[in-house]
Amino acid sequence: MKVIQVQTSGPLHGSVTVQGSKNSSQALLAAACLADATVTLEGIPGSNDVRIIRQIGLDIGLTIERTPMGDMLIDPRFIHSATIDPGKSSAYRSSYYFVGALLAKFGKVTIGFPGGDDFVSRPIDQHIKGLRALGAEFTFHSDHYVVEAKELRGADVYFDTITMGATINVMLAAARAKGRTRLSNAATDPEVVDTANFLNQLGAKIVGAGTDQIRIEGVPYLGGGRYAVIPDRLIAGSFLMAAGINGGSVTVANVIPEHMGSCLAQLREIGLEIETGDQSVTAHSDGRLRATRVRTGMYPAFATDLQQPLTALLTRAPGKSIVTERVFVKRFNHIHQLKRLGADVWVRKESAYIKGGVPLVGNWVHATDVRAGTCLILAGLAAEGTTRITGVEHIERGYEDAVGSFRALGARIESTEWKAGNAEAGFVGM
Repeated sequence: MKVIQVQTSGPLHGSVTVQGSKNSSQALLAAACLADATVTLEGIPGSNDVRIIRQIGLDIGLTIERTPMGDMLIDPRFIHSATIDPGKSSAYRSSYYFVGALLAKFGKVTIGFPGGDDFVSRPIDQHIKGLRALGAEFTFHSDHYVVEAKELRGADVYFDTITMGATINVMLAAARAKGRTRLSNAATDPEVVDTANFLNQLGAKIVGAGTDQIRIEGVPYLGGGRYAVIPDRLIAGSFLMAAGINGGSVTVANVIPEHMGSCLAQLREIGLEIETGDQSVTAHSDGRLRATRVRTGMYPAFATDLQQPLTALLTRAPGKSIVTERVFVKRFNHIHQLKRLGADVWVRKESAYIKGGVPLVGNWVHATDVRAGTCLILAGLAAEGTTRITGVEHIERGYEDAVGSFRALGARIESTEWKAGNAEAGFVGM
């Protein structure tokens, strides 16, 4: 069993270069299926989710190769199938992008339900609504579903709720549908803009991405090209929070500060000093933090993906903090794990209440998703003694090398193998 072992660490100092966005990478790799020529993507991280996408590509004839320079070379010209193994497609959250990317070419896509993080089920009702408006029909089975469309035609789609995944998925399908599609109440996330910019570079006609009104004029052909994925604003935010755990100064390089506005504002409110450059952000902290209240929301509000690491940071802020989760109200599996470290935290309805300043003590804990894993690493840096984290596969879904990055800042952290059957590990799954 792989375990991440974290020991009490002093103030963190140094710089880390942020990897390409995990969420954008998943959309761009699927979007490349729409092309009729080879595509090169720069900055795609080597996370487990990307490895699963490469395996899916191998099954359907989509060639995805890492070049010696670290870029991803994608050749969609020989895709021969749109039937995706349910086990593989259900292994990560954004497998549904293959529906929007393959439907126009093949007219029928078979795929498993989205999986990945297990803090909440992944509803796809807005995907269904949008794709049906374009002419798709859905058939549902126990472990997979089938989407069919003799022809995709542009339509007006109003999303009942703001959703990045459905906005991107319907945008992919509309890029090669006949006629014009209008998306209203669309998500404005940087990852939506990134996907639209990539498709436009291949020859798509998409305007309005980044606003809640997106217009797509379908085209019959998309060429190839080269494109660089945006930096991961969520990983960047987590590393900045690390500066506040025990004090210190952390710089994240290769970022777009404009994508991090709500995160930076919240960190300033808590007591961190923030400096922004053209492509970098630095957080300074003397270890003195202030309790706060925060609500998550869709971009540009405070990101749900940063709620969990922020909770770890707030255990160090004397006073009472309240974190309200408005995107995924069940995203609190990390709270029980923080309690195992001695944190005084509890959940009531959609809010987590944190009594900060209570000493933490190392223990065995379990990461149930990517961001929960980050939360537990941050808490482990402050806990007395040793914290051992299982569920490492979830952390590896989102990071190329989380352990190496934290070590570069001076954290006492390592990845190790723990022999099965050890009595101390009997808690797993609690």
